[in-house]
Amino acid sequence: MTRTVYVNGQYLPEDEATVSIFDRGFLFADGVYEVTSVLDGKLIDFDGHAKRLQRSLDELEMANPTTEEELLEIHRELIRANDITEGLIYLQVTRGAADRDFAYPEDATPTIVLFTQAKSGLADNPMAKTGMKIISIEDQRWGRRDIKTVQLLYPSMGKMAAKVAGAHDAWMVEDGVVTEGTSNNAYIVKGNTIITRHLGHEILSGITRTAVLRMAKEAQMKVEERPFTVEEAKQADEAFVTSATTFVMPVVEIDGTAVGTGTPGAVTARLREIYIDEMRKAAV
Repeated sequence: MTRTVYVNGQYLPEDEATVSIFDRGFLFADGVYEVTSVLDGKLIDFDGHAKRLQRSLDELEMANPTTEEELLEIHRELIRANDITEGLIYLQVTRGAADRDFAYPEDATPTIVLFTQAKSGLADNPMAKTGMKIISIEDQRWGRRDIKTVQLLYPSMGKMAAKVAGAHDAWMVEDGVVTEGTSNNAYIVKGNTIITRHLGHEILSGITRTAVLRMAKEAQMKVEERPFTVEEAKQADEAFVTSATTFVMPVVEIDGTAVGTGTPGAVTARLREIYIDEMRKAAV
């Protein structure tokens, strides 16, 4: 069945949806995006995604074409129109269409598009029981990774490098320490201490990251926000990643070396359980 999508104020069948070839998202990757998960037909942490979207737009001096209230209603209408029980909604805002010029256009109207993807197994993902295999690669992205832009070519290259190596994903390394995964934040666990890189221009401030660290502290777990090396990660008791669609996902192998026992650990499993339970209760 053809999905209903949203383009610049209109709900349309996906095969009727179009964007200008002069759109700056297409020509310059001059755009930002968010992905919000749907569980039980409700949105997970929508408020966090809406606020991060606004921050990304502000950092790029880009206008927001909607209010937060309007954006919430668009998300809910797409859930209704496409009968989404479990899955995600992708949102993208670009600076709009204008004749090709590196300088920002003064009169372009922002382009906004949203679409749904039905996905089963977000909460009951089999990989949560087996764990992910990770490779490490050099981080060759631009310096403002704290802005959630649509510049995703290098993360795509990283995903492909992992696939070729028989792994599930890649952690990127800069100046000898891990920054983040290709589409997730990275963590290690030593004893009862969760270690993850501190926020800055080097990584994205993950919405799931924020929630998980808060929940960890509430569960009396110690959290250290600092860099760690790949070798330190290999010697850890556990490792995991967080993202909007994987939630909390264990990492059991890095560059061919087993992490801990080589199986998902208790801290990771507990955090995943707490996160899914709390997000379901708070969904809108």
